[in-house]
Amino acid sequence: MSTLAVGIDIGGTGIKGALVDVSAGELASERVKVPTPEGGDPDAVLDAVAEMVDGLGEEASGLPVGVCFPAIVRHGRTLSAANVSDRWIGLEAEALFEKKLGRGIHFVNDADAAGVAEVRFGAARDTDGLVIMTTLGTGIGSAFLHDGVLIPNSELGHLEIDGTDAEHRASYAAKEREELDWPDWAARLQRFYGHVEYLFSPELLIVGGGVSKHHEEFLPLLDIQTPIVPAVLRNNAGILGAAWLAARH
Repeated sequence: MSTLAVGIDIGGTGIKGALVDVSAGELASERVKVPTPEGGDPDAVLDAVAEMVDGLGEEASGLPVGVCFPAIVRHGRTLSAANVSDRWIGLEAEALFEKKLGRGIHFVNDADAAGVAEVRFGAARDTDGLVIMTTLGTGIGSAFLHDGVLIPNSELGHLEIDGTDAEHRASYAAKEREELDWPDWAARLQRFYGHVEYLFSPELLIVGGGVSKHHEEFLPLLDIQTPIVPAVLRNNAGILGAAWLAARH
């Protein structure tokens, strides 16, 4: 397994990348961030990622590259698109990135990459059994890991609860859209996490996304049996997880 790898995290508003020491679970270079091209068109995103990798310098040449992306990813094909162009749906995205970068890459869903990082280096390190990572943002992303092994493409944000997708009522975007206070939002999270607990009986629940830095405002309001903790890797989780997966493969 390579010690160094490149991690790229593509989001609806920004693209982040860095060299990663995958043995230590730490960035080995400064993190670079550029805006996601307006509309998230595939050609423009590919160009931006290629420029970013080139900008990491000679040290990145020949290293494994992991790319995480806000979509269901199956056999390198993007089957959905969140906050990027619908042109991604059905694309052989992994092959397109490999052609653009001139090397093999590992392509993975963004929440799955973050979950891998939290299990390897963060809040769930050394935790056995089923760990479920959730990201509360524009929607609700999720990642399942059992004994450290990723079970890809879970979509807990689309669980139907009270007649609608869970993320429509319980995402951080819903809190902002409806101007909910912390207790009102926590009541919706209680409904969501209680349902997840009932269905899957995990050993640990991890809550990520930018709002996790305010975890003391809402996590103590939840009444579930499963330990639930904030993510610790924050904005670097996708980069670290994508790089680790690329190095491993």
